[in-house]
Amino acid sequence: MKKSNVTTLKKQEDHKHAWFILDAEGKTLGRFAAEISKILRGKHRPDFTPYMDCGDGVIIINAEKIRVTGTKRVNKIYKYHTGAMSGLREVPFENMIAKNPRYVIENAVWGMMPKSRLADAQMKRLRVCKGNEHKYKAQQPITVTI
Repeated sequence: MKKSNVTTLKKQEDHKHAWFILDAEGKTLGRFAAEISKILRGKHRPDFTPYMDCGDGVIIINAEKIRVTGTKRVNKIYKYHTGAMSGLREVPFENMIAKNPRYVIENAVWGMMPKSRLADAQMKRLRVCKGNEHKYKAQQPITVTI
């Protein structure tokens, strides 16, 4: 009897998005962002499909306690433009992590996602919280240690 090799294609309706809580305290920014992007894309699942949104949601707590290695704490600069003439703004990492730690993690994760409409949808399931508390109890998140 001949065994047939049939590939089963997953449907978007069959996928339920799970939610995970990750603690950023003491984690290195780049390595942590790589793990987050893997979960958002769904690459941690055995039924990963690259053209489908099969990823899960991620809630990050203690975002202000993320680490960077070497002299990045002093030398890393975030640049953005206001749109006005001579509107280039440069904010050092130290100031950005104190003022807006959410931006630091979101920017690192966004850099590791593919640049597509699918990545836009997947990034909407990233929640970054300052401190140990979060307001996403309704999602019934699972605490994970990385």
